[in-house]
Parts: sequence; structure tokens; C-alpha cells
Amino acid sequence: MVEEQVQQRCGYVAIVGRPNVGKSTLLNHMLGLKLSITSRKPQTTRHNVLGIKTSDDCQLIFVDTPGIHSDQDKAINRYMNKAAQSAIRDVDIIVFVVDRLSWTDADKEVAEKLSASDSPLIVAINKIDRIEDRAELLPHIEYLQQLMPKAEIVPVSALQKKNLDLLEEQISRHIPDNVFLFPEDQITDRSERFLAAELVREKITRQLGAELPYQITVEIEAFEMKGHIRHINALILVEREGQKKIIIGEKGKRLKSIGQAARIDMERLFGSKVMLTLWVKVRSGWSDDERALRSLGYQD
Repeated sequence: MVEEQVQQRCGYVAIVGRPNVGKSTLLNHMLGLKLSITSRKPQTTRHNVLGIKTSDDCQLIFVDTPGIHSDQDKAINRYMNKAAQSAIRDVDIIVFVVDRLSWTDADKEVAEKLSASDSPLIVAINKIDRIEDRAELLPHIEYLQQLMPKAEIVPVSALQKKNLDLLEEQISRHIPDNVFLFPEDQITDRSERFLAAELVREKITRQLGAELPYQITVEIEAFEMKGHIRHINALILVEREGQKKIIIGEKGKRLKSIGQAARIDMERLFGSKVMLTLWVKVRSGWSDDERALRSLGYQD
């Protein structure tokens, strides 16, 4: 007896929007695990990160993108915009995330960039759990529908997991028949080294976001398995001596706190014990030096 082969569907889903609307939180909860780093600070996401969700007959390849913005012109900001805009091309569907009832000039700028795409568009109105007067939601949906007549609009709360099933259902309707592009158990295209570096950067951003500018990055210098323990050495790069002192903190307390928080998340993600060692080093001007950025992995 010949087994009936399941017809497979597979496609790319770009998650786009201005900074700090909850794109990475949405990806994490759609996947059911923490893949992209998050914080309340804009521009936390710097790279396109693939998150892969595979069911019996459908593989959704989500592309989490940096927030599209125009208010800064350093090399790293140009890189982030280029990464986000590259994700818009050649995807099967775009999810445009907006924040509650707001519609800013930055949202308008993203919408203008999306207007050139032929891909189907879903507007996900995020953080609806934080809308005080729900009566205001319907007029806002109607307003967005007028601005983007071809878009489907789905109100969601990524953090509270509200309407995510509906969003996934709407996305799946646009996924073409195609063989799976990744193994069924693969969840991302990124390496464990990359994920480890991002987790360290997340903890710095969360613990020092108000004190520290965005001129920090993390480079993994060693990543090896010894027995059942992952030994990870991470170098935190800053641009000024004062930033180095802030990260280290009094008697090294802040650096220790960052390391402890990152290690806990790494052990949860990698499923093994982690021995994490952190250093901090000053490298002036790295965030506005394209050659330095390439050497640090900013080359999507």
C-alpha cells in the first residue's frame, strides 16, 4: 500500500514596522520560544533573523527585521534600514506591525516603502491589551483600511498571545505550495554563536538602556563544548571609556549581573549548562565604520 504524500506549503513572511512596535515579541510568541531579543528600547533588533515554524503541511519562515527609521545616519543605522528593506523583497507576505491607535510619520514612511511591493499585506495592530477605550479600535481599523485598501487588518496582543492563531491563519492563506526549505526541527538560520551574542546585548540594553547609548555590540571570541558544558567567551565593544565603566559597574557588579541574566537564557535556549565569561573593550567609532561593521558580522 502506497502512503499518500502530504502536499507541502512553504513561504517567507516579513515582519516589518518602525522601531519598538513589538516585532520581535510577535515573532517569539508566534514561534512559542524566545529567538529574537527584546527590550523597551528602539532599535534593539539589528539583523534580519529567520524564525522557522513547521507544522504537518506548512512551513512559515518568518523574517524579523530591524525597525525602519530615518532619524540617524550612522553606518549602523544605514545597515539596519538596508537589512529591513531587503526583507520586503521576494517574500510571500508582509506583516506590518503598528502600535495600538498611533499612526506616526515613521509608520507612514514604512507604509510608503511597502506600497512598492506586490506581496500581500497584513497590518497587525499590536498591544491591543493596552488600549484603554476599546471603542476607539474600530474607527482606527477603518482609518488604516482607507490608507491601505488592499491590506487585511488583524488586532493582536503579541505579549498576551491574543489573536495570534487568527493572524497565523491569515498568513497561511497566502503561503504557496512548495517543499519545505528547512528541516522540520530547525527553528532559525542563525548560529548558536550569534544567538549567544544577541542575548548578552539584550541584557545590556535592558539593564542599562537609559544610561547607555546604542554604541555597543557583542562579539563571541570562543564557543566550545567541553563535556556537557558550553564555554562561551564574549567581548562587549563600546566606543568610549565612560561606557566601559558603566557596563562594568562598581566592583564589577553590573557586568556580573549582565552575565548571570544572559547565562540563564542561554541555558534555556541551548539546553545545557553554560560557562559564560565577559570582557569589555573600547573600540572608538565602530558603529560608523563600515569595515568594522562587516568584521563584526553586520553583512546581511
